[in-house]
Amino acid sequence: MDDKPDTLFLQQAIELATQSVARGGGPFGAVVVKNETIIGRGQNQVTLINDPTAHAEVMAIRDACKNINNFSLDGCVLYASCEPCPMCMSSIYWARIKRIIYAASSDDAAQAGFDDSFIAAEICKPYDQRSINIKQYDCEKKTQSFEHWNTKEDKNPY
Repeated sequence: MDDKPDTLFLQQAIELATQSVARGGGPFGAVVVKNETIIGRGQNQVTLINDPTAHAEVMAIRDACKNINNFSLDGCVLYASCEPCPMCMSSIYWARIKRIIYAASSDDAAQAGFDDSFIAAEICKPYDQRSINIKQYDCEKKTQSFEHWNTKEDKNPY
């Protein structure tokens, strides 16, 4: 198997991460590749745009989806300068990306002050054991939007 394309795309993600630091962003970069072509790029912009969801992987997914005019990135590969966090992994699953190649580990990120092990552990806990108080409220019309969705004939399922 030829690893050269993987190495080249991963190096681009690492370069985006390094550029992000120089611009005042976090040290993370990512690219989305389809058919050996980059269709999306992302850098961590959390502190630059005051958006805690603006991680490099999410930004690359947003860029790729915009560029191909589709919410599905089925058949694409995501190259990330670092192992994706739990939020980014969820985004990757929702985007239907089938393959991830990353460079630095989550342990490497933790040593630089980006430790997401608490979040990963929290997600596995039942609601009543999490640090955030989570409660479902049984309100009227709570499933109204789903009922409308189920009867909609021109919906675009995902």
